[in-house]
Amino acid sequence: MNIVLLNGFMTDATLWDDVLPALQAIASVTAIDLNAATSIAEMADLVLAEGPSSFVLIGFSMGGYVAREVVRKSRGRVTALILIATSARGDTQEQAKGKKLAVKLVDPERFHGLSRGAVQSSLHESRSTDESMVQRVRAMSERVGVDVFIRHASEPRGGDLDRLHAITCPTLVIAADGDRLRSIDEADELVHGIAGSGLIVIDGSGHMIPIEQPEALAAVMVAWIETIMHDTP
Repeated sequence: MNIVLLNGFMTDATLWDDVLPALQAIASVTAIDLNAATSIAEMADLVLAEGPSSFVLIGFSMGGYVAREVVRKSRGRVTALILIATSARGDTQEQAKGKKLAVKLVDPERFHGLSRGAVQSSLHESRSTDESMVQRVRAMSERVGVDVFIRHASEPRGGDLDRLHAITCPTLVIAADGDRLRSIDEADELVHGIAGSGLIVIDGSGHMIPIEQPEALAAVMVAWIETIMHDTP
């Protein structure tokens, strides 16, 4: 069995470091770097070009948008889908303006990753002062770099609520109870739009579930994947 992992905005493969051992115990795992592409469609094409012939697809945040596009384009190559801390909504006018302003204000010569405030808002409130975790997320965004920040923040994020019905593979939606970037309502919209999908909420986590609650996340994913594989003829 193959598993493909897709990262989120301003993250890299190290996002998955703490959940990899559990996943590698049940499958061959590949993390595909989405940062080489710009649009969601381009990222999906990259995944299909680099991914194995069939695979379980796991997408975090922005990677969830990409994962759904991969499923729609894959002609059955995706055997099961896990969507983590993501949404099917497009950018609001306020979000779009905020992204444009961030791109306008960024200084490529002085870029050292996402701002401290942005990182703190991605974590559970109880971890917003956890310096090691804040620095881990900031360092990841600094490695990704300013070029990717400008390209991805400049790209309009469209929604796909009206296309969720096209996803027919087994799907699990995972959300966090303390996610300040993506709400439980957004997770519910995914579940309602994808027939037969289920929702699990991870307690004690903000948006960065793979870093904040890796053991709980890994346990949920492994149990679900094993159940799906057992039930698949």
